[in-house]
Amino acid sequence: MKRFLETGNFAIAEGAILAGCRFFAGYPITPATELAESMSLRLPQVGGVYLQAEDECAAMHLCIGASLGGMKAMTATSGPGFILYADPYGWALGCEMPLVVLNSGRVGPVSGITGAPGQGEFYNTRYPTQVGNFESVVLAPNSAQEAMGMVVEAFYLSERLRMPVTVLADQLITDGWEDISIPETEAEMKEMGLRVWPRKYNPGPDFYPATDALDIPPVQMGKNTGGLCSDWTPTEQGYDIEEVEDHHKHAYRLIFKVRNNRQLFNHHYEKKYMDDDPDLVVVSYGTPSRVVNTAVGRARSQGMKVGSLRLINLWPFPEEHFTRKTKYLAVELNWDGQLVREIQRTVPKDSEVHFLGICGDLPTNQDLLETFDRILKDQPLQRKGWEWEAW
Repeated sequence: MKRFLETGNFAIAEGAILAGCRFFAGYPITPATELAESMSLRLPQVGGVYLQAEDECAAMHLCIGASLGGMKAMTATSGPGFILYADPYGWALGCEMPLVVLNSGRVGPVSGITGAPGQGEFYNTRYPTQVGNFESVVLAPNSAQEAMGMVVEAFYLSERLRMPVTVLADQLITDGWEDISIPETEAEMKEMGLRVWPRKYNPGPDFYPATDALDIPPVQMGKNTGGLCSDWTPTEQGYDIEEVEDHHKHAYRLIFKVRNNRQLFNHHYEKKYMDDDPDLVVVSYGTPSRVVNTAVGRARSQGMKVGSLRLINLWPFPEEHFTRKTKYLAVELNWDGQLVREIQRTVPKDSEVHFLGICGDLPTNQDLLETFDRILKDQPLQRKGWEWEAW
């Protein structure tokens, strides 16, 4: 095991190499540029290929092409670039091409603030492309070390599900410096719980059957499937068609190979102080969860009956964690509130759902403790000149 004091971008690059990634294409954008730089250094050392594309759309298409050629591929960007992935992301979903996308969130909208963390792309990662009829898988780490592991896990899931998987980090994770441990052997990888799935290929003659089954290998061009790869609805043999019944079968597979196999990833979450039916459940993901966990611990020491729920797999949304009727507080790095809306949709009738939004910086422990106290005392959440919630 090697230890480093390094950035999250460094850790993510090492995770990708461990997972077998041998192709990376990207376009410079803060705070993901250093990841591209790391991959440009590391990939040639392991027989891989790095390409800087002319733009983000081209980068994603290049990754699809590499995946079709049998390589594990990855790209990385931030909000303004992620939205440009929309068209090729749809190709990857529709053609069922495994690849990994790293999105490091910063303050928006559009270019916003390049050097400040944000969480404004919660829904954008759920619907990264046009017209629907698909599911998405999104993982959200809260540290550089966990980001390394989540990238390995994303490659594992993308191979077994035949689809792109997004890792949603933020600027504090990718740019922040932390103590990072990198495994050097398979035994050390297993000890760290890292799972790797080798690239295989579908020998054909059929393309993909209308089934939710796992582990049907992806198509690889030149390997006897006889099928096309386009943005049109395919028949089971892989040829373009305009028939609604064929599209129904195709959409069924895209949706239910994820929904019916959630056991692959629904263990990715963290709960603290949730065993005694808390009066308030604080929900978060990404970097804010680190402050939330500290604040919840302090609240418990002050006699507040508060619990913490950190979501790691964001999509499909883990509704199984929201079955109790109680008070909930969503803590997010945005002003508009996105995670909070899914909590509202999911919790039992007459549960209270509250929102604490901040952007560009983390909430302080004092902010959180005062918020917990006000919610438990049924007092409104306000501060100078701002209403913290309007739900």
